[in-house]
Amino acid sequence: MHHPFHIDLRNLPSDGKDITGTEPASFFGLEPQDAAQAVSPLKYELHLEKDGDEIVVTGRLEATFRLECGRCLETFEHRLVIEDYLAEIPLESKGTINLTDTIREDTLVALPSYPRCEAGNVRPRQCPAEGKFEPAPEMAAAETENAGRGVWDALNKLN
Repeated sequence: MHHPFHIDLRNLPSDGKDITGTEPASFFGLEPQDAAQAVSPLKYELHLEKDGDEIVVTGRLEATFRLECGRCLETFEHRLVIEDYLAEIPLESKGTINLTDTIREDTLVALPSYPRCEAGNVRPRQCPAEGKFEPAPEMAAAETENAGRGVWDALNKLN
């Protein structure tokens, strides 16, 4: 069975170990209804090294995802590349450690929080909704002088 991120700490050389390869898009475990979908394998080039009571993982991760634009709601592809990947994982046992969840989560967290199709780097394009919405006002509308304490008054009534 293929488990590249299950590391046997007893056999880890003192100068560390390099692992490279790919994992299928299903590695991310995304549900069909998720707004982000992996459309390429995860490519990884990692160096693992024990440092005291933790294992340090450095290297590079790369995968392409299909995201939904937060403005026009159309999907677009975004290639995520983490050039300087770094994870420091505390060692809880002396046997083996499974880095699968850490690498999966760190990759997904690196995706844009508010994806916009014009930021897609696979097939760049202009968002079709560009200019169709007015920007949100930077400041709330000013209250009149005799408006009382406004929202603060409502909060005081709760006490």
